[in-house]
Parts: sequence; structure tokens; C-alpha cells
Amino acid sequence: MKIKKILNNNAVIVEDEGLEKVVVGAGIAFNRKRNDPVALDKIEKIFIMSENGRLVSLLGRIPEEHFTLSERIISRAEEVFGSKLNEHIHLVLTDHLSFAIERTIDGIRVHNKLMDEIRLLYPEEFRIGLWAIGLVRDELGVEMPEDEAAFIALHLHTMKPQGGDLGDTIRQATILRDMLKSLRRCIGREVAAGDIAYQRLVTHLRHAVNHFERYEFHALDDEMCALIRTKYKDSYNCALEMSETARSLHGIRIPEQELAYITLHIERIRNPGNHG
Repeated sequence: MKIKKILNNNAVIVEDEGLEKVVVGAGIAFNRKRNDPVALDKIEKIFIMSENGRLVSLLGRIPEEHFTLSERIISRAEEVFGSKLNEHIHLVLTDHLSFAIERTIDGIRVHNKLMDEIRLLYPEEFRIGLWAIGLVRDELGVEMPEDEAAFIALHLHTMKPQGGDLGDTIRQATILRDMLKSLRRCIGREVAAGDIAYQRLVTHLRHAVNHFERYEFHALDDEMCALIRTKYKDSYNCALEMSETARSLHGIRIPEQELAYITLHIERIRNPGNHG
């Protein structure tokens, strides 16, 4: 395995089995040049990049430590998830992280309006994001806001094997944000993020949003829906308000069966002592 191009002190491109691969390891390019063999004992990870040109360009204009930190975050995420992330994470996270560090140093804070929803929807990814901004603080002395943990969490989620498109992920989080705002307005109070009933509603809505997009819904018979409407009238009215928010802001129609399920969750938030 010979070096084809040196990206920085810790990363090189090699040609192996007819494929260009990126090899990463601390000091792997130190005192090395093109066509030198790679020191196998220094290899920490190898990945195939279909966009080597963009990665080369990026690494040529950012501080080396930004790439090193990004790779440590990726390794941490893959360890936690127990699976490899999409190869593009090496490009997109490095690019995002470097720009975010530069912004923070310049005193520019970008607010993430979906931070609370991301924290609820993707708790594992968000915890890694918090770990990541702690890593940046410890290694570079740059204190990044929690908003950046949420941005990192989004990138990690969308690069998981079943993560989906970033635009779709943001849209789903936006829909949930607006529906949950409607809920809080209806019940007249804030709800603690750690409230188990609230977490269950968020989990249900997270999956329900996917159902809305695919027109697949839970099945409840008309009699059961009528019973829920009557027995939990106030909670049902809140579900209706949430439904109207989804329709007016996002063009999503929530069917009666789904409203009944949402009503049950809302009832447990409104009256926790009445339910086991």
C-alpha cells in the first residue's frame, strides 16, 4: 500500500486493490513522500471516498486539527451506533465543524431553532454532539454553544445507514416543532422534556410524521375513535389544534385514527395522575 497523495500529516490517499482510499492515522504522513509505503502500524482507519477531489480541496484550506477532531467525532459516533456512517460524513462533518469553529472564534453564533426537537428526537446523536463540542473546548479552547451540538447531531443522523436525507430530517423536525408548540399553547403550560408521557408523544409523532408522508396510518375502528373523542374531549381538542397546525403550515392532513392515538398521549400529559 503506497502513498499516492499526502493530505496532511495525519491523512494520505493510497491506491489499494485498484481503488483510491483515504488512510488516517496520527503522524501517518510524517517524513513520508509520494510512493513511500504506508506504515501499517499507524493506520487508524481506511475509507473509500467517491469525492476525493473535494476532500483534498477542503483539507488544503482548513487547519489540520479540524480534520483530526472531525475524525475523532466520527469514530466516537460509529462506536456508539455500532455501525459505519456513510463515507460522505468525512467530508460534510469536517467542513461543517471547521466553519463552526471559525464562526465561534469570530463571535458569530448561529441559533439552531430546532435544538429542542433534535434533543428529543435524536438523543443519542445529540449526546455525541455535546461530547464533540466538549472535545473542541478541551483541544482548542473554543467554547461552542449547544446549538452546534444539535447541528452535529443532524449530520450524524443523516449519515447513519437508515438516516435519510438531511432536508427530510430538518423538515420532519420542523413539523414536530410546530405541532408541539401548538400542544403547549393548548394546554397552557410548558412540558418538561424529561416527562415520560411527553417523550412518548414525541416518539409517536416522530414515527407518525413518516406515516403521514407515506399515507400509512394506524387502524382504529370508528367506535373506538368516538369513545376517545367523548371521554377525553379537552385532549382531543388539543390534538385537533395540532392537526390544524400540520395542515395549515405543512399541508399535512392527519386522519381521525391518528388523532385518536395522539389524544391518548396528550391525555397522559395533561392528567398524569389519572393513568397508570
